[in-house]
Amino acid sequence: MLEVDVQHRLGAFTLDAHFRSGPGLTALFGRSGAGKTSVVNAIAGLIQPRQGRIVIDGSVVLDTECGIRTPTHRRRIGYVFQEGRLFPHLTVRHNLLFGRWFAPGRERRGTRFDDIVDLLGIAALLDRRPARLSGGEKQRVAIGRALLSSPRLLLMDEPLASLDSRRKDEILPYLERLRDEAGVPIVYVSHSVAEVTRLATTIVLISDGQVRAVGPVQEIMGRAELYPFAGRFEAGAVLAVRVAAHDPQWSLTELAGGFGKLVVPRLEKPVGTALRVRIRARDVTLAATAPSGISALNVLPARVEQLVPIEEGALDVQLRLGDERLLARVTRRSGEALGLAAGREVFAVIKTVAIDGRNLSRSGEAGDHDDDNEIFDI
Repeated sequence: MLEVDVQHRLGAFTLDAHFRSGPGLTALFGRSGAGKTSVVNAIAGLIQPRQGRIVIDGSVVLDTECGIRTPTHRRRIGYVFQEGRLFPHLTVRHNLLFGRWFAPGRERRGTRFDDIVDLLGIAALLDRRPARLSGGEKQRVAIGRALLSSPRLLLMDEPLASLDSRRKDEILPYLERLRDEAGVPIVYVSHSVAEVTRLATTIVLISDGQVRAVGPVQEIMGRAELYPFAGRFEAGAVLAVRVAAHDPQWSLTELAGGFGKLVVPRLEKPVGTALRVRIRARDVTLAATAPSGISALNVLPARVEQLVPIEEGALDVQLRLGDERLLARVTRRSGEALGLAAGREVFAVIKTVAIDGRNLSRSGEAGDHDDDNEIFDI
């Protein structure tokens, strides 16, 4: 359990953040300049809040009222920055072993070097120097170095920000494995909706130095009124699903969840595999009656929960879809023509081809992952 209650002033910027989170990956999410990095720096002890209390795994590392300010090097926190910050004159092996020096004495020998190397897929890199690594490889080594310090919490501040889309795709599966298998809670800073919806167990939405919402990824991403704090252009909900069946004739896969069923392009995953799927609001079309004679294979009954006006001429529509929430983005003209209002029954139409590999990932639940490095293959 991580408890954060801090107040601090940085020039004209005021940080007033309060939240609790549990195991898994906690994503500090929001626009650039929202205060996310200030929060992780306070957790790490790199800034000293004017007032507050921080508790990591039951240990109080900051309590200004009681005069407790544990130094950074005693907080047992691993920190991964935007760039790997590896020692250029050392091999990967020796960069990793450097992290071991920061592990408590009784745990230094027990830190499993080979297990961490295997988890991050860096065995083939051990004899290289950083200059011969790609950006994604450098970040994996930096994560390994942090893990070898035996941290009780791992902080990751925009670790993919400096990578292009290809390198991001390379490292994301390893971050999922880290979340599911390393056994170390993670606080992950990002302003990318795609990263957060794929990785987060808990989302802490921050705007202008304040926490606007805290909760499971499906709950937070399904709330239309929160998108002004995050950036509306990527609005979309997250659904929990399991692989229900495969259709080899048409190279399709059927996913089942509390909302019903979805048909997506073929997934090379066994029946029963737990996944999360992100449906972008712009990929959902609404109909007042059940449509027929259309190409879309996914037509799901839904109920309007609320309408949130956004930029001129558009609406975000929050829908209840069985046990889940879904978002749709429509024009105000379409909303009026459909008679959209809270409680209105509609049909959500989702194109099968709109759900590609970037919208599917491991569920992040205990026991719901495979032993291989690949997450899915469409």
